[in-house]
Amino acid sequence: MCAKKVTVLGSTGSIGIQALDVIEKNGYEVVGLSANSSVLQLENQVRRFRPPFACMVDERAARALRDALRDTDTKVLAGVDGLCELAVREEADVVLNSVVGMVGLRPTLAAIEAGKPVALANKETLVAGGKLVTEAARAKGVPILPVDSEHSAIFQCLQDRHSARALKKVILTASGGPFFGRGREELEKVSIEDALNHPNWSMGAKITVDSATLMNKGLELIEAAWLFDKTPDEIEIVVHRESVIHSLVEFDDHSVLAQLGVPDMRIPIQYALTYPERLPSPVKELSLTDYPTLHFAKPDIETFTCLKTCIEAARRGGLAPCAISGANEEAVALFLDGKIGFLEIGELVRGAMNTVPRADVYSLEDVLQTDAQARAYVRAQAR
Repeated sequence: MCAKKVTVLGSTGSIGIQALDVIEKNGYEVVGLSANSSVLQLENQVRRFRPPFACMVDERAARALRDALRDTDTKVLAGVDGLCELAVREEADVVLNSVVGMVGLRPTLAAIEAGKPVALANKETLVAGGKLVTEAARAKGVPILPVDSEHSAIFQCLQDRHSARALKKVILTASGGPFFGRGREELEKVSIEDALNHPNWSMGAKITVDSATLMNKGLELIEAAWLFDKTPDEIEIVVHRESVIHSLVEFDDHSVLAQLGVPDMRIPIQYALTYPERLPSPVKELSLTDYPTLHFAKPDIETFTCLKTCIEAARRGGLAPCAISGANEEAVALFLDGKIGFLEIGELVRGAMNTVPRADVYSLEDVLQTDAQARAYVRAQAR
């Protein structure tokens, strides 16, 4: 198999760093890297992988990176427009999008329009713009390869195309985060450090907080609906504390298939990059005897209201998922800055959803406007 050429958007984040490890171990070539504002980290990655292009979303950081890389041949792009330019470079065989937040939507659409397969780890792309993205991918015949461990698990379970036609239900597993089993009173004084103490996974701050509120699982439900053409009521969420079963599918005959593995994101990252091939993995083998007991429970959506709101937004459709995505991104940032409490995240997300009118037909401009309005709502309510 020929070595692939990969562009990694969001290369300094947790997924991006692990993706570069997979790329290096498989002998693939990096043709583009991007970051938001981490100049030194991206400079080090550029010097290590020598891509022809790099991008900093932050304009000031881009100027600093240009100065730092004057002795190299790497061209430095800037801003969201630069991110989109990087996403369509003809050198890339696949674009891995692991940026955090709504900034990931435009480069995803740009890559699809350019006919590039997209390995997708950016949740907001499908949550906020799922209709736009899936319609564009279908029109261009471009695959969207899921990188999230849960969606990768479902994707892997559906590789038998004949059985996939009889898919009845998707079952998403959730770790439950650091606060599983606690009531609302116990969550009133949760600290930032508590919320960032995930029991199983090492992730960035935003997604770790999302896991603690169960917002992450709600966003994944919306993603799964788009990726696998299922209604919210055909997607079940089960808390599975060990994070060994990454998700399951149930067919019309009630047979259930699951994908298992140690909790290491390099497995789904590698499968997205090597698909449809499977290559030796840098991850250790799963030993079932290391997990003599596996536990399962229903999520508590009355305590973890973010999940309840996501389910409702998925049922409403239209721009409701976009609103909760933007509101959550803004609320989590405020929480991490110490400006609001943990439970206020869920309250603000729900409030933002209730401000959105129903819209079955919408454009990219409508999505961006809804996102901006939801963020403005959160900032106004949090004052």
